[in-house]
Amino acid sequence: MFDSGGSSGVLRDEFGVLPPGDVRRCLVALSEGSRAEILRELFNYRFENGGALKGHSFGNLLLVALSNIYGSDIEGIRKASELLDIKGKVLPVSLDKAQLHAVLEDGSEIAGETNIDVPKHDGDMQIQKVFLKPDANVYEETTSAILSADLIVIGPGDLYTSLIPNILVKGIPEALRESTAKKVFICNLMSKWGETHDYNASDIAKEMLAYSGLPRFDYVVCNTAEMDTDLVQAYAKENKYPITCDERLKEYAANVIIGDFFSEADIARHDSVKVAKVISGL
Repeated sequence: MFDSGGSSGVLRDEFGVLPPGDVRRCLVALSEGSRAEILRELFNYRFENGGALKGHSFGNLLLVALSNIYGSDIEGIRKASELLDIKGKVLPVSLDKAQLHAVLEDGSEIAGETNIDVPKHDGDMQIQKVFLKPDANVYEETTSAILSADLIVIGPGDLYTSLIPNILVKGIPEALRESTAKKVFICNLMSKWGETHDYNASDIAKEMLAYSGLPRFDYVVCNTAEMDTDLVQAYAKENKYPITCDERLKEYAANVIIGDFFSEADIARHDSVKVAKVISGL
């Protein structure tokens, strides 16, 4: 809910709405019914031409329209959920509008999620801390969902720009600690320049725990399957490298589940079926 780049960032600035991009992706992923495939294609369609429309996805524009028609971001999400006939519920972590900030190891401060995500500074410098400005408070229905859950799955995603921002929201760390659900962390496949450069799996888990206040995860799922050499070399050109499941990971989880969770594709991505089997088994 704190994206500031791309279509989401533009719509956020122009209309004062919450950034719709990740909400749209969640809605599309949970879409069911006879029209699901058509609606998924429609919601994900991105305009490649058209001046002001260029770069926007249809789904983002529709969410903005629904929010304006029905008077709030949350009502817009609810109406889109009905339209897509989703299985489950998509909830924003917060309805408050805030910007993500990061402090680097040299003391400099970076403002805006997109400026952290796509660094204009030296990406070899480690991030010392991230915070929201102004503070954001948790959406009450999200707290209820966390407290009633049997299982909470966190990740994968960019550590400082996708995962940690959610637990910077006031009320989320408290809800996670109070929840009796099993907490499962899915470790990233690749490092990211500007965020997790030179990190091992234990470094990522340690940071997540530090911000959440949790003593440890119940489970961490970490891929140990080797990737194709050509794929690794392609990612290395972008300063991205496979994350190593090191021995210290056991310090941050009651159970470490390792194995082949990699999808044989031309991009580094988890195999959703393999990961789902593990999660459902817990």
